Amino acid sequence: LQAVVTPHATTMFRLVVASLALVGASAFMGAPVGHRAAVKSSMSMSYEAELGAQKPLGFWDPLGLLENADQDRFDRLREVELKHGRVSMLAVLGHVTTTAGVRLGGDIDLHGTSFSDIPSGFAGLAAVPSFGLVQMFFTVGFLELFVMKDVTGEAEFVGDFRNGYIDFGWDTLSEEDQIRKRGIELNNGRAAQMGILGLMVHEGLDNNPYVINDLFGLPVEFNAGF
Repeated sequence: LQAVVTPHATTMFRLVVASLALVGASAFMGAPVGHRAAVKSSMSMSYEAELGAQKPLGFWDPLGLLENADQDRFDRLREVELKHGRVSMLAVLGHVTTTAGVRLGGDIDLHGTSFSDIPSGFAGLAAVPSFGLVQMFFTVGFLELFVMKDVTGEAEFVGDFRNGYIDFGWDTLSEEDQIRKRGIELNNGRAAQMGILGLMVHEGLDNNPYVINDLFGLPVEFNAGF
């Protein structure tokens, strides 16, 4: 069966997605001060000074995830947010890089399938050999279980995954710079989650994930030649 999507339905779907994106973005913008003061609970007050509730975003919890939450609950949500943000940043970068035509050299399997034969986005998953998908799965599992974690036991905050091998001079930074960089990571991760969602939705709609380029007169011929 083949679904037929009319232009009207596509437009309506995009409007719904845009509305949801705005609602999601408002979660990071904060409510007006007077309203926020009226509805915040005694528990949420303890999180208003946490990293991520920063100007001009402020503290805003529209789903009430932190209602009557203890510190363990907050730390768990922060860890999930950081992990999703980091994965999303890699996803956006990978999507843009492969769409630009950048590929590894050589073959992806013993049958002569080269990396340059693999398209971007959803089509790339379908083109990767089955054993390649298995390798990806176990590689991610290995990183999750043995690398991307606090191996040394020296973590200073949630998301501080010190594995004893990679160090770009974090301890040489001042406390102010460390907090600033952590805030940048949070905001970039939040933006990337919205970004990769937008790319996936528009690719699924009409195979045009970079629809915003069309608005500026710079259309991208996505997966042209595949």
